[in-house]
Amino acid sequence: PYGGTTARRLSIALQSRSHMAAVKKTSRRSTLSAGILAYRKGGARGLEVLLVHPGGPFWREKDDGAWSIPKGEIDANDVPENVAQREFAEELGPSASIGPLQALGEVRQRGGKRVIAFGGEGHFDPAALTSNTFDVEWPPRSGRRQSFPEVDRAEWFDIELARTKMLSAQVEFLDRLLAISAESVGK
Repeated sequence: PYGGTTARRLSIALQSRSHMAAVKKTSRRSTLSAGILAYRKGGARGLEVLLVHPGGPFWREKDDGAWSIPKGEIDANDVPENVAQREFAEELGPSASIGPLQALGEVRQRGGKRVIAFGGEGHFDPAALTSNTFDVEWPPRSGRRQSFPEVDRAEWFDIELARTKMLSAQVEFLDRLLAISAESVGK
C-alpha cells in the first residue's frame, strides 16, 4: 500500500518524532530558579543594583533586556535562599559578599521559568568577576564543544538604567526592593 517514497517519509517522520521525544526527556530543565538582587546605597547615583550579563554566544550581542540577577536552578529538595547564596558566589566569584537577605517574592519570566529573589546589601567590584563556566556545542552541529563563562559581565546600575537592562519580568524585583527600602527609611 505504501510506495517507496511514502514509506521513506513515514520512516523519517517516526525517527524525527522519536529523536524529539529523547531530546525532551534529556533536556528538561528546571522551571524554578533563585537569585539575589544585590544593592548598595549612597553616592551620586543613589541606590544601585548589581546585575549580570549571561555569557555564551547566544547573549554576546544582546544588552538591553538581557541582564539578570545572579541566579540558578532549584532542585526539588533545595532551600531557595541557600540556592540564591550559592549561585551568587558561583556566578560572581569569592570576592562577592552579601548581607542579610530579604524576600522579594517570585516572578514568572516569558519562557515560563519562575524566579524567586532575595534582596541584600552587597559588596562587589565588577573587575573581580570570576564566573563558573558551562560547555556547549559551538558552532551548532559542529561536533566541537566550547567552554563559556556563565556570566561574562557584572555591573552596578542605578534603578532607572537597570529597568532598561534587566529581563522584563525581573523589573518587578526593582519595585519590590524600592518598596522595602522606602519602608526601612520611614521607620
